[in-house]
Amino acid sequence: MSRLAVFGYASLVNRDSVAATLGASAAEPVAARLSGWRRRWSLVRDNHSAEKGFEPAGDGEPFDWCLGLNIERAETGDWLNGALIELDDGALARLRLRELRYDAVDVTADVDPLLFKQVFAFRAKAENFAATPPPRSVILATYLEACERAFTALGPGELEAFRATTGPPPAPVIEGRLVRDEVPKGNPRAW
Repeated sequence: MSRLAVFGYASLVNRDSVAATLGASAAEPVAARLSGWRRRWSLVRDNHSAEKGFEPAGDGEPFDWCLGLNIERAETGDWLNGALIELDDGALARLRLRELRYDAVDVTADVDPLLFKQVFAFRAKAENFAATPPPRSVILATYLEACERAFTALGPGELEAFRATTGPPPAPVIEGRLVRDEVPKGNPRAW
């Protein structure tokens, strides 16, 4: 059994996205489930003060918040699908830089199949958690598209399971254009 993995449940399921952060040697994602957790649009990023800022492409309305996916503890019997990606300590450190609005939490006991000695997932920090989307929130279309492509590539039925365990977006999904870029190398710029 290998030592360490991350459970990706959104953009980290996307092989190209992970490789942009960890390099070409990033491991292939392996389909898995996480029991006792739920996936929700409860991660918020302040569009005006974060390391990256977007404006609507075209004639869209300005917005203040970008929403992202997050995991939260849930009732027994709840689960979500995702992927395990094998890591070493250096890769976990690099992912912590990428996932700067999240804390790494140990989910080893909740993963199926258990292929690794220790499995982490990223959960929103308190200051980036919003149980309800704040006014003037959006979801960047590039983020949702990257997630859906990733789950399609993960295998048959995975996109449907992603949609069923995520629910519909609670805010407008918009095309955005990056206008402020102080993004660390290897972190996504498209969302």
